[in-house]
Amino acid sequence: MFDRTTWIAIAVSVAGLVGWQYYYSKAYAPYIAQQATLQREAKLKSEAAKSSSTAPIPASTPLATVSPLPAAMAVAGATPVIPEISQKRETLDTSRAEYLFAANTGGIEAVTLFLHLGANEQSLFLNKDSGLPIGALCDTKGAPIGGFSMVADKKKEFAKFNLNAPGGLSITKSFTLPQTIGSPEEYLVGLDLSFSNTGPAPISLPGYTVSAGGEAPVHIKDLPTYTCFDWCREGKMTSINVGWFDAGTIPIIGIQTRPARDVYTQSDSGVTWAAVTSQYFCTIVTAPKGQAGSGVWARRFEAVTAADSPNGHAVNGITGGLGTGPFTLAPGQSITFHYSIYAGPKDFNALGKLGDDQQKVMNFGMFHLVSEFLLWAMNAIDRVTHSFAWAIIILTILIKLALWPIQNKATSSMKRMQLLSPKMTELREKYKDDPTKMNEELMKLYKQYGVNPFGGCLPMFVQIPVFFGFYSMLGSAIELRNSHFLWIHDLSQPDTLGHFMGFPINLLPIIMAGTMVWQMAISPKSGDATQQRMMYFMPIIFLTFCYNYASGLALYWTTQNIFSIVQLYWTRNQPLPTLEKVSLKPKVSGKGGSSGKKR
Repeated sequence: MFDRTTWIAIAVSVAGLVGWQYYYSKAYAPYIAQQATLQREAKLKSEAAKSSSTAPIPASTPLATVSPLPAAMAVAGATPVIPEISQKRETLDTSRAEYLFAANTGGIEAVTLFLHLGANEQSLFLNKDSGLPIGALCDTKGAPIGGFSMVADKKKEFAKFNLNAPGGLSITKSFTLPQTIGSPEEYLVGLDLSFSNTGPAPISLPGYTVSAGGEAPVHIKDLPTYTCFDWCREGKMTSINVGWFDAGTIPIIGIQTRPARDVYTQSDSGVTWAAVTSQYFCTIVTAPKGQAGSGVWARRFEAVTAADSPNGHAVNGITGGLGTGPFTLAPGQSITFHYSIYAGPKDFNALGKLGDDQQKVMNFGMFHLVSEFLLWAMNAIDRVTHSFAWAIIILTILIKLALWPIQNKATSSMKRMQLLSPKMTELREKYKDDPTKMNEELMKLYKQYGVNPFGGCLPMFVQIPVFFGFYSMLGSAIELRNSHFLWIHDLSQPDTLGHFMGFPINLLPIIMAGTMVWQMAISPKSGDATQQRMMYFMPIIFLTFCYNYASGLALYWTTQNIFSIVQLYWTRNQPLPTLEKVSLKPKVSGKGGSSGKKR
């Protein structure tokens, strides 16, 4: 069936798949191995905070980098003094989340989401282990300002922080928890940031930033490319992932093209929001209305250090913030900035209703319109089926029904090509020593019989935007998390049944590849033998592409394969098309049947 070259290529592809799986499991195994321990520690820390208001600062907080007023915000002529501030903590709850507030740096140290689970079905935490609270006041490169005292009111769900600096500068931060449930604002925290000059002289401040906290992968299968820092300016989003900080190298030979980078900064004006994101969750800091930010920064941090990892691979997170430009306070003047902070799931509809293009953190890519439509359709069907798996299956069938005429036309074209195959073989044999002449004669043959050699490929081209639309949507849609179907425990994760010699056994992608082979086996054969054999690489490519991805994607592709198989069996029983030469006479035009030529 295959020649030697084809078998070598298949073997190399399979070896590449196995090698990738081995690297992938080795590189990210430390995170899942330690996730349960980290979750328990965070839970104990949260419980301790409820019973005591003087809990010690965790070891992850970089105290050496915290000062009451860094040079970037110091008042001219003033000498910074580190005040004696207790490391007080308070937890404030809503029906959706718990917020752990901390004094000194003055912000949200961690957010526990009640309606979502992390690894090992433990509580899911946002901004855990980043060392930088959400809403912390920082200089323009992310160094946090310490020295804030805290007052919290559990009944009013309100936390207030205050810092009195030398020179008469007073800074107040007031956090207000969301009150509305069942709306986009249910994860939206308000932050009022006030600066006051109580001294006799003007105070000039060169600028500050508000921290978005940090995000890190939740599961072992979360690709590093999903851990991102995003920011939006004039409706256009810019995104970097944790790989941006790595040293640049030329693949394979390993020659370094640039050194590793410590901090990402941009000083563009008109920034509306900045966000840190993981695959399904995000924290977004939105600038005050009419007072857009003037810059952003981001850094990478180790969620699991290489030293704590048995194989020496660190798991990285990302932290960042939104800045503002310089301003001056006259004696007795106060100015307040009203920020909003969204810390919750990447819910496309909810984020869209918040405005300012915040739904762009979904990162749907170039086929975002297709992804948005598919997400809308999937949610609409789920409201009837109450199952996202069945919603994916039904949506796939509806798409295939819409493409039925195109598929039938393609199948007919492939059958005509199959009937033309003997004549094509004759031409290839006749002109085997003259490829140019052979191609000319083949094109004449196609034209004589009205056959389009690419007609059978049309359905594949049409399905490419749909496939990548599903790929982007299913990789970020929070709806799929913890959705069950048959043996699949979570449609947002691979359907791993077990491991063989450390290699994950994911059943659905294997079924998907099998149905692709079945579909190709019963499809009409067109083209030469080499082209036909090359098509058998497609199942290997798709298997590699989908093996460690969300099982919802493999469910979609498997469903469409099965539908195509049924359609092929149905069309195979239809009468074969006739192969007749097409008339090449010039078209008659003009009145009275004239050819249109001048008499």
